[in-house]
Amino acid sequence: MSKTIRMTTAQALVKFLDNQYVSVDGTEIKFVEGFFTIFGHGIAVGLGEALDTNPGQLRVLQGRNEQGMCHTAIAFAKQNQRRRIIPCASSVGPGAANMVTACATATVNNIPLLVFPADTFASRQPDPVLQQLEQSSSLATTTNDAFKPVCKYWDRITRPEMIMSALINAMRVLTDPAETGACCISLCQDVEGESFDYPEYFFKKRVHKITRPVAVEEELEEIADIIAEAKKPIVIVGGGVRYSDAGEVVEQFCEEFKIPFGESQAGKSACKSSHPYCLGGIGVTGTYASNVIAKDADVVIAIGTRLSDFTTSSKWLFKRDNVKFVTINNSRFHAYKMDASMAVGDAKVTVEALTAKLREKQYVSQYRNEITEAKKKWDEEMVRLGSIEYTGDDFEPIIKARDPRTIPEFVRLTNGKITQTAALAAIRRVIDADATIITAGGSLPSCMQRMWTTDKRGGYHAEYGYSCMGYEVAATLGVKFAEPEHEVYCVVGDSSFQMLHSEIMTIMQERQKVNILIFDNCGFGCINNLEMNHGIGSLATEYRYTDGKKPTGDLIPVDYAKVGEGYGLKTYTCRTIAELEDALKDAKSQEKACLFDLKVIPKTMSDGYESWWNVGLADTSEKTSVNEAFGRVMEGRNAARKY
Repeated sequence: MSKTIRMTTAQALVKFLDNQYVSVDGTEIKFVEGFFTIFGHGIAVGLGEALDTNPGQLRVLQGRNEQGMCHTAIAFAKQNQRRRIIPCASSVGPGAANMVTACATATVNNIPLLVFPADTFASRQPDPVLQQLEQSSSLATTTNDAFKPVCKYWDRITRPEMIMSALINAMRVLTDPAETGACCISLCQDVEGESFDYPEYFFKKRVHKITRPVAVEEELEEIADIIAEAKKPIVIVGGGVRYSDAGEVVEQFCEEFKIPFGESQAGKSACKSSHPYCLGGIGVTGTYASNVIAKDADVVIAIGTRLSDFTTSSKWLFKRDNVKFVTINNSRFHAYKMDASMAVGDAKVTVEALTAKLREKQYVSQYRNEITEAKKKWDEEMVRLGSIEYTGDDFEPIIKARDPRTIPEFVRLTNGKITQTAALAAIRRVIDADATIITAGGSLPSCMQRMWTTDKRGGYHAEYGYSCMGYEVAATLGVKFAEPEHEVYCVVGDSSFQMLHSEIMTIMQERQKVNILIFDNCGFGCINNLEMNHGIGSLATEYRYTDGKKPTGDLIPVDYAKVGEGYGLKTYTCRTIAELEDALKDAKSQEKACLFDLKVIPKTMSDGYESWWNVGLADTSEKTSVNEAFGRVMEGRNAARKY
């Protein structure tokens, strides 16, 4: 008989997680860093007792909002190449529900996130307990059933011994590069405190091997034959390149065969921006260089990308007749997209194997001056974008569709004279080359995918798979935990900041030096553009006082520096580029977190560049402007691939 240890479910959970490791390329890494939790009803005295009595090597972190703490954990895992995690635990009911959005964010982006929401009593004896959701159709349904569609693995623990198979299966998913995402193990609160004689071997050190499977020979031969016939191929670098540490291999591949590459949001900074074949971001928020080359490509080589609508410009971007698609992906699901010929395997070793085959065929693309010319035009545009200045009443911003009141009113209220593109150029000039920048929802990821350059692998950290506004501030803490030796900056719109900035208090509690740059343009700028460019008025996307029916009154100014001061941050209010540059320089000498309140003129973000985005516009309207816009939408739909 094997030895047993009598423990509660929660105690066994903590002891198990403390002994999980991963191995990548022969390097062993402790997988679980600690626990992020907000101790509410259903978790405080069960899991809380276990973490208080014997947390082992696991640190305990105190969150302020359940979604926010999960965003921190997602950013930590992402910046650690998915090789370290911070599980998150919440109370039953609203605390649990707050984590659902974060689980969706993790699953969409294929980032490992392990959550432990408390649940109702397995015994049902005290039902309905505080915060219990009751459904008359089934007493088995609780708030935690909401996690099922957004998680890659879901379980509910109604007996102590169930935690063994549940945790082992969660580890299976969390450490699988093709299937990783959110895993939810729901803890019935009475069962948390119940004991069981666990076999000692359950707590042994487990090392989960993250392997590099290479695509099978038949798949490699097929895609090599297709590429060998290509005259003007293009590579799309996706997040799979980043997580496979395949950036250098892809750079060598592109250089040897003279193939340019564009980057998805997740793939950006997997390869160096300075590489001669790097065209920058591709798709809806891509550069002119990427998109003009992509339009004429005869073979698209998509490596480690989900091929989302933003990457493919809603399947409209690739214009060449009979263009062919080749995918390299460790997920067969993603590899099947766009009717592609696929090679299912790890990006690094599969690209290496493909390189050998193309070398045997003595392949080289037939580009002449197209890549150089496209990059030159984009370099010129980058200079222009970075030098746009406010010129007074005659100022004409990049985005023409706007309420004529907005810019004069904004400048009068805030005295802000910063343009968004010039601000990003200034930030890039001033901050250190090895800093990491973070972005998520809004217009900033659009500008950043086009304008941001870095040679630091992993130096660009974007959450744009779910485009989850409110990710940015919490993510600064996760990234800082992952790389404490580097400066970390997030650029966040005022709307995203208002949605979720609760983890500022956790940042202060943990004494972490991060930099939060709020781009205040008095509203949801990119969605205002979307409305007005499609013939709709400026409806509920600018921060205006209401007239009783609609928010159409005066703009509402906010002093975000005072918000930061209230939390104890070092703050700066920046109304000009010079003030921004001075603040960034001063912040480098600060030892505590810094917040920058940038007064950014609306409608000064970048736009366009040979792209199109399919949106669900009304096909019948009383407004002529909407009907005209719908005609343009239909032109795009007719030109796009159907699947």
